[in-house]
Parts: sequence; structure tokens; C-alpha cells
Amino acid sequence: MIDYNCIRSGEGVSHYSLPRRTRQRGHALLEGTLVMIPFFAFFLAIIDFGLTIFMRNLFQHAVREGVRAGATYQLQPSMGHDSSIKAVVLHNSMGFLNSHPEYIRIRYYDPNNNLLETGSNRPGMILEVSVEGYSFGMLAPLLRSATPIPLDVRASDRMESLPQDMALPPRT
Repeated sequence: MIDYNCIRSGEGVSHYSLPRRTRQRGHALLEGTLVMIPFFAFFLAIIDFGLTIFMRNLFQHAVREGVRAGATYQLQPSMGHDSSIKAVVLHNSMGFLNSHPEYIRIRYYDPNNNLLETGSNRPGMILEVSVEGYSFGMLAPLLRSATPIPLDVRASDRMESLPQDMALPPRT
């Protein structure tokens, strides 16, 4: 029989005479810590990669909508063609590009001239809208490089004919 008064005072009690539960308290804390560190690293990695994939898909959707609006000449009131396209892309990017509209690029290519870039937005040209140079920094770069991930997306389509009674809009 164990004298618990003697255990509390610590007099004349060896390590092996303590109840098993008392000896294992520190082990549970250490094991819990060793399990939680990889668990949280894995959990944060899932969030990081999920957010990266979400942002890439979001930007892809935004440039597709910009191309669709630009190819059909859907202009914003009192705005030029390129400005209207940028406004559509910014509207569809959920605010991620609002502070960096310079990452949005709009190019026109001539399909009759070996797809050389041109300054004309006339019907029949190929319109390309892209987000280039945007870098996404990981939230928790555990056990990997903290180098930002570049997110470059693009979409293109052939410019349709102008709506009836509409003159060719200016690019700006």
C-alpha cells in the first residue's frame, strides 16, 4: 500500500513507487507538442496552396470576362476601350488587383500579319488580356523557400464586328 502523504512531501519515495499517471504527465505534453507542430505545418500548407489556386482561378476568370467585354465592345460610360476592359478585370478580381492595376496588360494582334502586335482595336483583331507580374507571398513558408509564387494568366479572343451605328472606340 502506498502512503500518499509521503508522496506529496517527497520523503523517502523513489521514482518507481509513484503512480503511473503522475510519472507520465510530462510525456503527454511533449508528445502533444511533437504532434502539433507537423499538424499545423500541414494545415497551413493546405491553406496556402488552396489560396494560391483560388487566386489563380480568380484572375483567370477576371481576364476572361475582360476579353469577353472587350471583344464585344461593351464599353463603360465615358471610358475608352482599354479602360473599360481594365475596369471589368478589376471588378472581377475581388479587390486583389485594385492596388496594382499596372499588372493588367491589354494587347491586340493582327491575324493577317503573322500575329504581330498592333495598336488597332478594329474588328477581326485578336484581343489578349493578361495579368502579368503579380506575385503571391505564402502566408506560412514553413520548411520551404519564402519566394513569392508568380501568378501570370492570360485569355484571348477574336474581336467581333462593331455594333450597328457605332464608330470604332478610342483605345484609351
